[in-house]
Amino acid sequence: MNELRIRIEEIFDSPGREKPAEFDELFSRFRELLNTGRIRAAEPEGDGSWKVNRWVKQGILLGFRFGSLEDYTTNSGFNYYDKSTYPLRPTSLADGIRIVPGGTSIRTGCYVSPGVVIMPPAYINTGAWVGVDTMIDSHALVGSCAQIGARVHLSAAAQIGGVLEPIGATPVIIEDDVIIGGNSGIYEGIIVKKGAVIGAGTVLTASVPVYDLVNGERLRVKRGQSMVIPENAVVVPGSRPMESSSYAVEHGLQINCGLIIKYRDEKTDAATALEELLR
Repeated sequence: MNELRIRIEEIFDSPGREKPAEFDELFSRFRELLNTGRIRAAEPEGDGSWKVNRWVKQGILLGFRFGSLEDYTTNSGFNYYDKSTYPLRPTSLADGIRIVPGGTSIRTGCYVSPGVVIMPPAYINTGAWVGVDTMIDSHALVGSCAQIGARVHLSAAAQIGGVLEPIGATPVIIEDDVIIGGNSGIYEGIIVKKGAVIGAGTVLTASVPVYDLVNGERLRVKRGQSMVIPENAVVVPGSRPMESSSYAVEHGLQINCGLIIKYRDEKTDAATALEELLR
């Protein structure tokens, strides 16, 4: 593994753009490690923080650099063209994944755990990691390198953004037992901690302020760090007045924000327990 890492870093930093002779074999091994979950773009540390594996993201980018455009058309009703390094991910009954028919695509180079349920149509991009017993509902997106924990519910039309560049940037991370409401969007390296509930229609980015109404404070983020939604927080979409512009004040204009209205308890759990009936 260490030899693979060193060679990927060397190739990535090389000024030349010509594909090395051993790249196809090297990338095939690298991609298999991604597919089996033995390497990942980011991983949890013992203290609850997350470490970005830069070399893994570099390897994924090399696949785009050196892959050639290939025709993956199977019939007149299914045409697609992508890099030769990124076909659809091979799956089998032994994987224990339930993929309901209707247009779902899983790109190679991602790990999908046993017990995951994928409703149509959904898309999981390369570099993603999805934990056991997670539900990915219709029209949901798991972006490149996004890390999704166990027993997560990504509701219909939930969008989990991906990030390959900059290399050191933390991807979106959704920890265990999180509920992401329908038509929500989590982008730009947001970390949602265990047990949180993101209400339907909530959009969170690095620039969207989040206010904790329970503790009476605004979540603060240091430059270069990720916004972290606390464990068991229940977040809903809100708005706040735009006070930086006299025009905005005159016309009563508002801007999007997130509101933590409570922290998850037994009543919240009871309200979300119905999803188990779908599994």
